[in-house]
Amino acid sequence: MALRLFLSVFLALGVAAPLAARDTGPVTNLPLPRFVSMKAAEGNVRRGPSLTHRIDWVFQRRDMPLRITAEHGHWRRVEDRDGMGGWVHYSLLSGTRTVLIEQDMLTLRTRPETDAPVTAALEVGVIARLGQCGPEWCRVSSAGYKGWAPKARLWGVGMNELRD
Repeated sequence: MALRLFLSVFLALGVAAPLAARDTGPVTNLPLPRFVSMKAAEGNVRRGPSLTHRIDWVFQRRDMPLRITAEHGHWRRVEDRDGMGGWVHYSLLSGTRTVLIEQDMLTLRTRPETDAPVTAALEVGVIARLGQCGPEWCRVSSAGYKGWAPKARLWGVGMNELRD
């Protein structure tokens, strides 16, 4: 009964149902949650899914990885690494995958092995392009440097996500 009332309130407000009730977006039929990146250098984050809703803040970092948690028309509810977010217009988002480096001086390696030679070290907060991912390692590139990094040290990729 309480869950039905909760869902009714969400739907009445024009907001997509919570993740527990749905695992694909009602607009795109793509998985929820899923990762994307900021296409624009600047994007308004609104309290609700329309231009009439108040702007709470502005994302100001091109290529920043974001997690989409809901969809409504041309709007996507997103959150950043810190769980902060709101509604942004889909035109500000890109399917290009990026990750945020979560460990200072994270070493990139030539192979997905802890004893493989180091190709570079990336500072915490660096945004890197996401490539292939196995169960524990992902291939990333940033500023011309490429290599494998432990998936657990990256934000913007699911722990169970595999990529070719």
